Amino acid sequence: MTQFLPPNLLALFAPRDPIPYLPPPDKLPHEKKNRGYIGIGDFLKCFEDPKDTPPPTRVETREERLERRRRERAEQVAYKLEQEIAVWDPHSLPLATADPFKTLFVARIKIKEDSPRWRGSESHAQYSMATGSFVE
Repeated sequence: MTQFLPPNLLALFAPRDPIPYLPPPDKLPHEKKNRGYIGIGDFLKCFEDPKDTPPPTRVETREERLERRRRERAEQVAYKLEQEIAVWDPHSLPLATADPFKTLFVARIKIKEDSPRWRGSESHAQYSMATGSFVE
């Protein structure tokens, strides 16, 4: 079928010239005499002395970094809580009562809740819910 192609396309299908033979430059591997295997004892002088080698640096892994950050945050929160407890004075609150049996803990209530049942003002109720303190 290629015989009907024009000469420019026939040139694409033409075989290449054969590879010329060159004799090998050395003997074949199985004809060579080898000296056998040698050790690396001669090359040890090229390496540095183990006494001069610095100790390896330890890199923090991802899990260790997360644990360290978590521990630092917990310590920071504990320190902040300890400072707030040391500064807090329950006797300086003007809206607190002296009788603990007349206090009521308010939970799960909307901040914008306004009811005549509250003895204090709305801002007092919001403040108490925001800080989690007791309300009368």
